[in-house]
Amino acid sequence: MLKIVIAGGFGAGKTTAVGAVSEITPLNTEEYLTEASADVDSLAGLASKRTTTVAFDFGRLSLPDAPVPLELFLFGTPGQDRFVDLWYDLSRGAVGAVVLVDTRRLESSFTPVSFFEDIGLPFVVAVNQFDGAHRYHPEQVRAALELPAAVPVVTCDARDTNHVAGVLLALVDHAVNCAATTNRAGHTPSTTLQDA
Repeated sequence: MLKIVIAGGFGAGKTTAVGAVSEITPLNTEEYLTEASADVDSLAGLASKRTTTVAFDFGRLSLPDAPVPLELFLFGTPGQDRFVDLWYDLSRGAVGAVVLVDTRRLESSFTPVSFFEDIGLPFVVAVNQFDGAHRYHPEQVRAALELPAAVPVVTCDARDTNHVAGVLLALVDHAVNCAATTNRAGHTPSTTLQDA
Protein backbone atom coordinates (compact mmCIF):
# COMPACT_ATOMS: atom_id res chain seq x y z
CA MET A 1 0.00 0.00 0.00
CA LEU A 2 1.41 3.35 -1.04
CA LYS A 3 0.20 6.87 -0.33
CA ILE A 4 0.51 9.34 -3.19
CA VAL A 5 -0.20 13.07 -3.19
CA ILE A 6 -1.61 14.75 -6.28
CA ALA A 7 -0.89 18.47 -6.18
CA GLY A 8 -0.84 21.42 -8.53
CA GLY A 9 -2.18 24.90 -8.98
CA PHE A 10 -5.78 26.02 -8.78
CA GLY A 11 -7.72 24.39 -11.62
CA ALA A 12 -4.86 22.12 -12.79
CA GLY A 13 -7.04 18.97 -12.81
CA LYS A 14 -6.32 17.27 -9.48
CA THR A 15 -9.92 16.32 -8.66
CA THR A 16 -10.41 15.14 -12.24
CA ALA A 17 -7.27 12.96 -12.08
CA VAL A 18 -8.28 11.30 -8.81
CA GLY A 19 -11.76 10.65 -10.19
CA ALA A 20 -10.38 9.25 -13.45
CA VAL A 21 -8.53 6.36 -11.79
CA SER A 22 -10.24 5.74 -8.48
CA GLU A 23 -11.90 2.34 -8.25
CA ILE A 24 -14.10 3.65 -5.44
CA THR A 25 -16.38 6.65 -5.57
CA PRO A 26 -13.86 9.38 -4.76
CA LEU A 27 -14.27 11.42 -1.62
CA ASN A 28 -14.06 15.08 -2.50
CA THR A 29 -14.54 18.31 -0.65
CA GLU A 30 -15.67 20.50 -3.52
CA GLU A 31 -17.43 23.75 -2.68
CA TYR A 32 -18.92 26.32 -5.00
CA LEU A 33 -16.81 29.36 -5.74
CA THR A 34 -18.38 32.54 -4.42
CA GLU A 35 -17.85 36.25 -4.79
CA ALA A 36 -15.99 36.20 -1.45
CA SER A 37 -13.08 34.37 -3.10
CA ALA A 38 -13.00 36.46 -6.28
CA ASP A 39 -10.05 38.54 -5.10
CA VAL A 40 -7.89 35.49 -4.27
CA ASP A 41 -8.99 32.81 -6.73
CA SER A 42 -8.33 34.12 -10.21
CA LEU A 43 -10.49 32.41 -12.82
CA ALA A 44 -8.38 33.70 -15.72
CA GLY A 45 -8.38 30.86 -18.24
CA LEU A 46 -10.88 28.89 -16.15
CA ALA A 47 -14.17 30.48 -17.16
CA SER A 48 -16.17 27.25 -16.68
CA LYS A 49 -14.78 26.43 -13.20
CA ARG A 50 -17.56 26.54 -10.62
CA THR A 51 -16.15 24.59 -7.65
CA THR A 52 -12.88 24.19 -5.79
CA THR A 53 -11.38 21.66 -3.36
CA VAL A 54 -11.29 23.03 0.17
CA ALA A 55 -9.69 20.10 2.05
CA PHE A 56 -8.66 17.14 -0.11
CA ASP A 57 -9.79 14.50 -2.58
CA PHE A 58 -9.32 10.81 -1.85
CA GLY A 59 -9.35 7.82 -4.15
CA ARG A 60 -7.94 4.31 -4.33
CA LEU A 61 -6.40 2.36 -7.20
CA SER A 62 -5.39 -1.31 -7.05
CA LEU A 63 -2.83 -2.57 -9.56
CA PRO A 64 -2.79 -6.36 -9.03
CA ASP A 65 -1.05 -7.02 -12.36
CA ALA A 66 1.92 -4.71 -11.72
CA PRO A 67 5.33 -6.44 -11.29
CA VAL A 68 4.71 -5.98 -7.56
CA PRO A 69 0.97 -5.77 -6.80
CA LEU A 70 0.17 -2.27 -5.57
CA GLU A 71 -2.66 -0.52 -3.82
CA LEU A 72 -2.40 3.24 -4.20
CA PHE A 73 -4.12 5.69 -1.88
CA LEU A 74 -4.49 9.00 -3.68
CA PHE A 75 -4.78 12.32 -1.88
CA GLY A 76 -5.51 15.38 -4.01
CA THR A 77 -4.56 18.70 -2.45
CA PRO A 78 -6.41 21.99 -2.69
CA GLY A 79 -4.60 24.15 -5.23
CA GLN A 80 -4.54 27.58 -3.65
CA ASP A 81 -1.39 28.75 -1.87
CA ARG A 82 -3.41 29.60 1.25
CA PHE A 83 -3.85 25.84 1.85
CA VAL A 84 -0.11 25.02 1.88
CA ASP A 85 -0.21 24.24 5.62
CA LEU A 86 -2.63 21.40 4.83
CA TRP A 87 -0.19 20.02 2.24
CA TYR A 88 2.21 19.09 5.07
CA ASP A 89 -0.44 16.88 6.65
CA LEU A 90 -1.46 15.32 3.34
CA SER A 91 2.21 14.57 2.49
CA ARG A 92 3.01 12.82 5.78
CA GLY A 93 3.84 9.18 5.01
CA ALA A 94 3.57 9.61 1.22
CA VAL A 95 5.95 7.76 -1.10
CA GLY A 96 5.84 10.64 -3.59
CA ALA A 97 3.78 13.27 -5.35
CA VAL A 98 2.46 14.17 -8.77
CA VAL A 99 2.49 17.88 -9.61
CA LEU A 100 -0.16 18.50 -12.27
CA VAL A 101 0.72 21.47 -14.46
CA ASP A 102 -1.55 23.65 -16.56
CA THR A 103 0.72 25.45 -19.06
CA ARG A 104 -1.90 28.18 -19.48
CA ARG A 105 -1.29 29.11 -15.84
CA LEU A 106 2.27 27.91 -15.34
CA GLU A 107 2.97 30.38 -12.54
CA SER A 108 0.62 28.38 -10.27
CA SER A 109 3.01 25.40 -10.50
CA PHE A 110 5.96 27.03 -8.77
CA THR A 111 4.54 26.72 -5.24
CA PRO A 112 3.87 22.95 -5.36
CA VAL A 113 7.22 22.26 -7.07
CA SER A 114 9.06 24.27 -4.40
CA PHE A 115 7.06 22.63 -1.64
CA PHE A 116 8.05 19.07 -2.60
CA GLU A 117 11.65 20.10 -3.24
CA ASP A 118 11.78 21.69 0.23
CA ILE A 119 10.37 18.67 2.09
CA GLY A 120 12.45 16.20 0.04
CA LEU A 121 9.53 14.16 -1.30
CA PRO A 122 10.14 12.57 -4.72
CA PHE A 123 7.79 13.97 -7.34
CA VAL A 124 7.03 13.88 -11.04
CA VAL A 125 5.57 16.71 -13.09
CA ALA A 126 2.60 15.78 -15.28
CA VAL A 127 1.61 18.37 -17.88
CA ASN A 128 -2.18 18.18 -18.16
CA GLN A 129 -2.99 18.72 -21.84
CA PHE A 130 -6.14 20.80 -21.76
CA ASP A 131 -8.25 21.07 -24.90
CA GLY A 132 -7.19 24.09 -26.92
CA ALA A 133 -4.02 24.73 -24.90
CA HIS A 134 -0.66 25.07 -26.68
CA ARG A 135 1.36 21.85 -26.53
CA TYR A 136 4.85 22.30 -25.10
CA HIS A 137 7.57 19.68 -25.17
CA PRO A 138 8.27 18.30 -21.67
CA GLU A 139 11.80 19.71 -21.81
CA GLN A 140 10.37 23.20 -22.39
CA VAL A 141 8.25 22.77 -19.26
CA ARG A 142 11.31 21.47 -17.36
CA ALA A 143 13.26 24.59 -18.36
CA ALA A 144 10.41 26.94 -17.48
CA LEU A 145 10.03 25.37 -14.01
CA GLU A 146 13.82 25.08 -13.55
CA LEU A 147 13.55 21.39 -12.71
CA PRO A 148 16.63 19.19 -12.29
CA ALA A 149 17.18 16.46 -14.88
CA ALA A 150 16.31 13.79 -12.30
CA VAL A 151 12.67 14.93 -12.01
CA PRO A 152 10.52 13.16 -14.62
CA VAL A 153 8.29 15.38 -16.75
CA VAL A 154 5.46 13.63 -18.60
CA THR A 155 2.30 14.64 -20.43
CA CYS A 156 -1.18 13.38 -19.66
CA ASP A 157 -4.88 13.98 -19.98
CA ALA A 158 -6.24 14.02 -16.42
CA ARG A 159 -9.60 12.76 -17.71
CA ASP A 160 -8.07 9.57 -19.12
CA THR A 161 -7.76 6.59 -16.77
CA ASN A 162 -4.80 5.08 -18.63
CA HIS A 163 -2.90 8.38 -18.76
CA VAL A 164 -3.31 9.00 -15.03
CA ALA A 165 -2.42 5.40 -14.16
CA GLY A 166 0.72 5.78 -16.29
CA VAL A 167 1.69 8.93 -14.41
CA LEU A 168 1.20 7.15 -11.08
CA LEU A 169 3.39 4.24 -12.20
CA ALA A 170 6.06 6.72 -13.36
CA LEU A 171 5.96 8.28 -9.89
CA VAL A 172 6.27 4.92 -8.10
CA ASP A 173 9.22 4.01 -10.35
CA HIS A 174 10.86 7.39 -9.66
CA ALA A 175 10.34 7.05 -5.89
CA VAL A 176 11.86 3.55 -5.90
CA ASN A 177 14.85 4.82 -7.90
CA CYS A 178 15.32 7.73 -5.47
CA ALA A 179 15.27 5.35 -2.51
CA ALA A 180 17.72 2.96 -4.23
CA THR A 181 20.08 5.82 -5.08
CA THR A 182 20.02 6.99 -1.47
CA ASN A 183 20.73 3.48 -0.21
CA ARG A 184 23.55 2.87 -2.75
CA ALA A 185 25.20 6.09 -1.67
CA GLY A 186 25.39 4.65 1.83
CA HIS A 187 23.22 7.33 3.36
CA THR A 188 20.55 6.65 5.88
CA PRO A 189 17.42 8.30 4.54
CA SER A 190 16.92 11.55 6.42
CA THR A 191 13.70 12.41 8.18
CA THR A 192 11.84 14.86 6.03
CA LEU A 193 9.05 17.19 6.99
CA GLN A 194 6.37 14.80 5.79
CA ASP A 195 7.53 12.29 8.44
CA ALA A 196 7.72 14.82 11.29
